[in-house]
Amino acid sequence: MAKVEQSITIKAPVEKVFSYLCDPMNQLEWLPSMTDVRDITGEGVGQKFGWTYKMMGVSFKGETEVVESVGSERRVIKSTGGIQSTWTWTTKSENGKTVVNLTVEYTIPVPVLGKVAERMVLRQNEREAALAMTNIKERLES
Repeated sequence: MAKVEQSITIKAPVEKVFSYLCDPMNQLEWLPSMTDVRDITGEGVGQKFGWTYKMMGVSFKGETEVVESVGSERRVIKSTGGIQSTWTWTTKSENGKTVVNLTVEYTIPVPVLGKVAERMVLRQNEREAALAMTNIKERLES
């Protein structure tokens, strides 16, 4: 399983940041390769939604479920379908700012993309995660 870790500090209250991260529709704003979010049901633990994500020019469809949510501090979501992944978000208030940590563990769909593309996908996903965090910061600080 591949793993990406990112951290960023945002000049916004933790509640505002966490609320933004919890709305699946916002992924269309900050996650560059997310092309569709649909069929959102529920809130908090048990919330589900469908998605389409483009990786290396190939579209993958799947479903995500929130499996853990602790106040405005921690949220864990698991995705199944075209790409298996677990996203763990933690947020912490520090001097009026919010420190956001993200860990994504995922399986690269090697049979679809090919073994040669695996290294390229790993590098692309690292860049995409960094860009996603920057996008979140820009939207919440504006």
